[in-house]
Amino acid sequence: MTPQRDQAWDLFKKYNSSDSLQKHALAVEGVMRYFATHFDQADPDIWGIVGLLHDIDYEKYPEQHCVKAAEILRSEGYSDEIIRAVQSHGFGLVSNVEPMSDLEKVLYTMDELTGLITAVALMRPSRSVMDLELKSLQKKFKTPSFASGVDRKIIEQGAVRLGWSLDQVLDSCILAMRSVATTIGLAGESA
Repeated sequence: MTPQRDQAWDLFKKYNSSDSLQKHALAVEGVMRYFATHFDQADPDIWGIVGLLHDIDYEKYPEQHCVKAAEILRSEGYSDEIIRAVQSHGFGLVSNVEPMSDLEKVLYTMDELTGLITAVALMRPSRSVMDLELKSLQKKFKTPSFASGVDRKIIEQGAVRLGWSLDQVLDSCILAMRSVATTIGLAGESA
């Protein structure tokens, strides 16, 4: 099955009505599409759909996160590549599917980080990622009490898996989120 973006979005919304989860899915979709252009032979549509669907089971089946996702996606005819990538983002927490491909490593790394960047942006006077600088994100990254639900170890482990410095991961994700800032409500008050 060749996945269609609109069908994937409708499927995600069928299982997730929360505005924050929908914005998170759109943020991760945008980030994944952005990063796909930086890897040889990566398909931005596949990467985007993986980002969009990665938390498909989170609202209705939080205790079965990543397990129920595989069932849902398989029943909808999604490929093993997409299902495996979705499962891999929960590696070490709710899944034993280790991120191996570039697609999986990027999703594993950026999922948590998009949440942190969103929290940082919403605390700024501009409420925007457009003027967010690496230095500000670094400071909040090093403050465990800020956005305490964000597992910084996953982000650090993801950077190692990608062979990137932590600063490179942080800065790249800021740039990636800027590409969808309007869609996710982080373009600032003037947008």
